[in-house]
Amino acid sequence: MTELLQINGQTITDQEIISLLAGYQLLPYLWREIITEQAIAPFTCTPEESAKAYQHFCTQNQLTTETERQVWLARHGMTLEQLKALATRGLRIETFKQATWGHKLESYYLSRKSQLDKVIYSLIRLKDMGLAQELYFRIQEGEQSFADVARAYSQGPEAQTNGLIGPVELNSIHPTMAQLLCVSQPTQVHPPIVIGEWLVIMRLEKFIPTQFDEAMRQRLLNELFAAWLQEQLAKVSSAHLLNAATIAMA
Repeated sequence: MTELLQINGQTITDQEIISLLAGYQLLPYLWREIITEQAIAPFTCTPEESAKAYQHFCTQNQLTTETERQVWLARHGMTLEQLKALATRGLRIETFKQATWGHKLESYYLSRKSQLDKVIYSLIRLKDMGLAQELYFRIQEGEQSFADVARAYSQGPEAQTNGLIGPVELNSIHPTMAQLLCVSQPTQVHPPIVIGEWLVIMRLEKFIPTQFDEAMRQRLLNELFAAWLQEQLAKVSSAHLLNAATIAMA
C-alpha cells in the first residue's frame, strides 16, 4: 500500500484511489482522457505550433507572469512539461481526427445530408379532428391565412410565432413530418395528419440544403470522433465490469 495524497490530514493510498474516482463518478472521465491521450500519442506539433499553443493557453488563462504560471502549476499539481503538452492537446486531437476520418468525410456527409438539410415550415396542432378539417379547408379556400389560424387555434408554442418554425434540421423533426416536408413544394398545405397525440396541419415555407463547407466538415469530424470515443469507452467499461465481477467471485 502506497500513500499517494495528503488532503486536510487524510491520507489517500493507491488502493483507495480507484474507489474514490468511482464514488465521485470520475472514472469515465479518466478513461476518456486516457483513451484520447493514447490515440493522439503518435501526433506531434512543430516547435512553432507548440510555442504558439503555449502562448495562447497562457493568454487565455491569464498566466502572463512567471509567478502566475508557477501558482497555476502548483494548484493543478502539474509540471511545466505537462502544461505544454496540455496546451497542444487540442491541436493534436484535431490532427488525429483529420488523419483518421478526413478521407471519409464526403461519403459520411452524403449519408447524413438528408438529415442535415434545414426547413422553415408552418405548423398548426390540435386534438379535434373535426376542427382540424375545418381549419384546413378554411386555409385552402383562402378564408383565413395560415398565420391567423395558427395564432388563434394552434395548441403548441408555435401559436406565439403565427405557426412559423425554423430554420431547423430535418433530423430534429418527427420522422413522418420530415418525410412529408422533404417531398413538399413551398406554400403547399398538407391535410391534418396524426403525429402522436396531435393532429397536425403543415406548410413548407422554405427548404434550405446544407453545404459541405468548412464548418460542416468540422461538425462531422466531431461527430465521428465522439462516436468513436463512445465506442472505446463502452469497451473499457465492459472490461472494468468484468474485472470487478471476477474479483468479487474470487
